[in-house]
Amino acid sequence: GAPRADTDLDDDFSITSTMGKAKKTRKFAVAKKVISPNDTRVKSVAKKAEEKRANKEKAKEPRQIEQTSSALWFQYNTQLGPPYHVLVDTNFLNFSIRNKLDVVRSMMDCLLAKCTPCITDCVMGELEKLGSRFRIALRMAKDPRFERIPCNCKGVYADDCIAQMAKQWRCFIVATCDTELRRRIRKIPGVPTMFISNRRYTVERMPEAFGAPP
Repeated sequence: GAPRADTDLDDDFSITSTMGKAKKTRKFAVAKKVISPNDTRVKSVAKKAEEKRANKEKAKEPRQIEQTSSALWFQYNTQLGPPYHVLVDTNFLNFSIRNKLDVVRSMMDCLLAKCTPCITDCVMGELEKLGSRFRIALRMAKDPRFERIPCNCKGVYADDCIAQMAKQWRCFIVATCDTELRRRIRKIPGVPTMFISNRRYTVERMPEAFGAPP
């Protein structure tokens, strides 16, 4: 009869038809086709190649080196001097109220000089949004002794506004109890930070603050 093809035979075998029966012979030195690990069709390789190309393009771009402020003498800021202008944060006002500290008097006790607390539009907007919990802080911020600074920011987070203002002008002391904002301000040379420690104001990175606790 006619030879019957077996569908269950492996690919490693070839079928030779003869008169009467199907003959199986193994192919010599046949290996399964495997994609090369360096082939660009492999996702990880393609990703690495894309990153390498992006790094090369980035290396060709001109570098932007920030100009050093003319107010700095190495790390010493020559623009800082009495009367001091202190940029106040939302939580600094809140913690001052909790510790029963008068903002202007405590600043003067710390720096032994006249101090003007300054508040930006972003911080004032944040205080207004926080509602009744911060109504005392909002009333304090509207004190005539506080100087209102227009910042012309649109939808900017208050911490970003303060960091940008301090970096741009370099004539402010930043008053905040937020550890993340203090970490950001430390990276700006010549800008001291004021915070509350042991129910007193203290200043970081400012040798002229003789009234601050050691």
